[in-house]
Amino acid sequence: MRILIAPDSFKGSLSSVEVARSLAEGWLRVRPDDEVTLAPMADGGEGTMAAVEAAGGWHRQRARARDPIGRWIDATWLRADDGVTAIVELAAASGISRLAPGELDAAGATTHGTGDLLRAAIDGGVRHIVLGIGGSATTDGGRGIVEALGAVVTPGDGTGGVVSGGAGGANEVGSGSAPTIDLDRLDPRLARVSVEVACDVTNPLLGERGAAATYGPQKGASPEMVAALDARNAAWADGLEAATGRRERDAAGSGAAGGVGFAMRCLADRFAGFALRPGIDLVMESLGFAKRLESADLVITGEGRIDAQTAFGKTALGVARQAQGAGVRCIAVGGGVEEAGIAALAAVGAAVVPVWERPVPVAEAMAAGAAPLVACGARMAAMESATA
Repeated sequence: MRILIAPDSFKGSLSSVEVARSLAEGWLRVRPDDEVTLAPMADGGEGTMAAVEAAGGWHRQRARARDPIGRWIDATWLRADDGVTAIVELAAASGISRLAPGELDAAGATTHGTGDLLRAAIDGGVRHIVLGIGGSATTDGGRGIVEALGAVVTPGDGTGGVVSGGAGGANEVGSGSAPTIDLDRLDPRLARVSVEVACDVTNPLLGERGAAATYGPQKGASPEMVAALDARNAAWADGLEAATGRRERDAAGSGAAGGVGFAMRCLADRFAGFALRPGIDLVMESLGFAKRLESADLVITGEGRIDAQTAFGKTALGVARQAQGAGVRCIAVGGGVEEAGIAALAAVGAAVVPVWERPVPVAEAMAAGAAPLVACGARMAAMESATA
């Protein structure tokens, strides 16, 4: 048999690469003559580059960039074999994983470093960029990216209400009036580059479902700070929408990554092409997943939890849908499994197998490492042999 193993990471425990390797190890212990191909998956957030790189055909590039609080670091992006396609992961420079718990700075954290990486890719001759925006430490409305790409931003008043934060060393927050944004100095090469943003959330920029209210607390914002950040983003939105002639604050996904979705939507006309798309779709395209499916007899996917959220476009569902369309059987492995997740996957023809054969506390499951996945792979292979 030809087996294609395409799981997401088990967040907080194992990367998608480690999950795929573990399932393959277990399967081959029982069925050593099968042909097993690994295609680790991701949804555009942290770990996307590692998953894509593992599939082959991509090369890691290094660039100097600013971290969320303005320190210069060495960060990475991926270039494809074609030389003109790149994957840039926001988390590589502007991710919350770049900061220690005591360094979280909800007001001062900036996306400037992600803009540095975009510039580096363009400097390298790239003409198509996939930008994954999960895992940010920021709520700057994407201002850092806009500035790094060449825009000049003049605060609307002297209160610090719209300053960008870490890169400039300021972290004051106030409502402020709208800044003046000069886009004449945007890098003219943007007009030769198409950008696809991997985004799986539908939040608007502002309000009770906005970037600050929904994601600010996990980035260190107190309730009072959430309100101030929302006001700052409102002033920023007034300025950027006036400069670009596009009203994007209410669009689905504008609240992603602390407002990066909003900024990128506003700049859409400046690129040769632009789209905001589900992360799993972009990753599967980057991996040539449809082509890989053509030669597979069985696809094994999986994620840490298969639950009610699975129905809203998580990785396992995306892989299962693609497998169904290609007429290939699919099994989804879950560290935790709930009836709602089983039903969502059954609707697209996929069976669900729990990693554990008994109920296990989350802490125990996360501490167990790869061994249970190896055992699960072996168990699935034995079941396949028994039914063959």
